[in-house]
Amino acid sequence: MSKIKITLVKSAIDRPERQKLTLQALGLNKLHATKEVEATPQILGMVRAVNHLVKVEQA
Repeated sequence: MSKIKITLVKSAIDRPERQKLTLQALGLNKLHATKEVEATPQILGMVRAVNHLVKVEQA
């Protein structure tokens, strides 16, 4: 599997609880936090749900 780097670039304040929980599950708790994860279908679905809040790069 390939790896992707996910960075939180917009705040989760005033977002639905489901999006906040998705960010928490991805391990993005603070603004500009970055995580490198495997690009599994489950992770890609989570990223798609919050794509307006994160920046994704190939790692």
